Amino acid sequence: MEKHIDELVEKLNRASESYYNGGEEILSNYEWDEMYDELARLEAESGYVRPDSPTRNTGFISQGGNREPHEYPALSLAKTKKVAELIKWAGDREVWLSWKLDGLTLVLTYDGGRLTKIVTRGNGEEGNNITFLKGAIKGIPDTISYKGHLVVRGEAIISYPDFEEINDTLEEDGGRYANPRNLASGTLSLLDPEKVRLRRVCLYAFTLVHIDEESEHTSFGERLDFLTSQGFITVEREKTDAAGLSEAVSRWTRTVEEGRMPLPVDGLVICYEDNEYAKTGSVTGHHATRAGFAFKWQDEYAETVLDHIEWSCAVSTISPVAVFDPVSLEGTTVSRASLCNLSEIERLGLGGPGSRIRCIKANKIIPKVISVIEKKGEAEIPERCPVCAAATEEVISERSAVRTLRCTNPACPAKHLKKYTRFVSKSGMDIDGLSVQTILRFMNEGYITRFGDIYRLEAHFPEIREMEGFGEKSVANLKAAIDKSRNARAINLIFALCIPMIGLDAAKRLMSKLDFAAFLKRLKNRQSFEDIEGIGVERSASLIKWYKDEKNRLDLEDLLNEIELKEEAGSSAEGKLKGLTFVVTGDLHSYANRDALKAYVESEKGRVAGSVSGTHRGRIKRPGN
Repeated sequence: MEKHIDELVEKLNRASESYYNGGEEILSNYEWDEMYDELARLEAESGYVRPDSPTRNTGFISQGGNREPHEYPALSLAKTKKVAELIKWAGDREVWLSWKLDGLTLVLTYDGGRLTKIVTRGNGEEGNNITFLKGAIKGIPDTISYKGHLVVRGEAIISYPDFEEINDTLEEDGGRYANPRNLASGTLSLLDPEKVRLRRVCLYAFTLVHIDEESEHTSFGERLDFLTSQGFITVEREKTDAAGLSEAVSRWTRTVEEGRMPLPVDGLVICYEDNEYAKTGSVTGHHATRAGFAFKWQDEYAETVLDHIEWSCAVSTISPVAVFDPVSLEGTTVSRASLCNLSEIERLGLGGPGSRIRCIKANKIIPKVISVIEKKGEAEIPERCPVCAAATEEVISERSAVRTLRCTNPACPAKHLKKYTRFVSKSGMDIDGLSVQTILRFMNEGYITRFGDIYRLEAHFPEIREMEGFGEKSVANLKAAIDKSRNARAINLIFALCIPMIGLDAAKRLMSKLDFAAFLKRLKNRQSFEDIEGIGVERSASLIKWYKDEKNRLDLEDLLNEIELKEEAGSSAEGKLKGLTFVVTGDLHSYANRDALKAYVESEKGRVAGSVSGTHRGRIKRPGN
């Protein structure tokens, strides 16, 4: 028994080390829970408990970095999969129900109204100081109105929509991540704050650990409300009691099962409303007995048969997807699950068609193959790229030792996925219905190889209707969005072309002086744009270099045959707001969002600034005022 305990401890610790260092997912949540529960049972039966057992430690300290001891130990919560145990724990007291967010716990410290420290949870006693990332993580105020000593815990997460988009456009060593938690972990191990900012990590505060005036904040609800008032994004919560817990847990669970929860969660948490009572609990192992109680869903699994492995190329990697006989999981029909990379295929021991496999929906959201019951043959690794047919190669990641498959053709259309996502974005051609995943599928089918192909997708609608996730309504909506975008502003087109160094601001500056015909004439004549304010030598050179590339030039000509431009006059045109500068702030009532208001100001030749300065001040109540 002791030998088996040693094996379990080593496997769990190895998985934990990989997770906290942003490496590959060695164990899924499902596998971790099963192994952890088995370890806890064997330790209780035998009395043999290793000092490094995960049942005695809360996490793992990442390699490198500046280690920092926690002022208050970051203990973990006891967990259950039975609602009856939650009810028993609540007793006759009021409790708060909230999400158990699935990310990385960070501890924030404020003094004198300023953020002084961000430390990862680590092993609960000490973590890594990542204060240098303070401007890169959304939801962490740099300053607050409270001037005393404040300690806050929160969960750093990446939403599912952001995960799907970012994961498919990663160019870094190692390629795709298995889930949002792993992507968040890998992101916070980066040393470049700008790269972290682009990953859209957001912190949700879930506990006010310390405030100087403790006697004035004795309620869990009051403490979270206080954090909200200080500018923190706080976790969603609901007050209830033992009598209402079962119904509340079922209701919150349905939110996840019905796909209405965009944030990664792996369960629920209850905490006592009476904070003073909660602090009177003892510490057992690394659990604070009254700090809170976590509820984790019992994963539902199904056995099925592998039909084939589908290979999809995106940016830097060719990723495998298991396609299997449809099964019902968590109330939905599932027939596909990402395998991420070659290492995952090897770890599972996955074979070829006919292999019997076991699947779950991790956290009730992401389909995942968790084990192979019966292996048939071997998994075939393609020797040719599914998009361009160039030779493939296996690459071992320096970051995590993960084996991935890549296309050797630098001109492979799939390596330019980011171009197409920018092209269809709101600031570009604004085509709803073409998500990163949809574009990727169409590229891998050969439907999109240049921008103009997007406007010829109708020719492929019969095949698209047969694809999973598409039907008459979704195809009709896609057609309507494409047709609407055919009538475009020149500013948006220039941005959508993905010309290096030419963003939305540069496009606006160009179109403030030229109409599109004059802009195109300058490109054809290799004429400089340096005379336009804000363009300069480098941007001008970038524009001319881009147009000199024959492929870019032919792609633009092809695209212009598919769209019509709303010609916009240059600087000579008058507008109701010409000569005025505006700062857009506060609540909006007459516009859908701030971008819509900014677009109106600029259409009337006004200027939008980031802050108020000098004598340029203005206010807009509604269009025309």
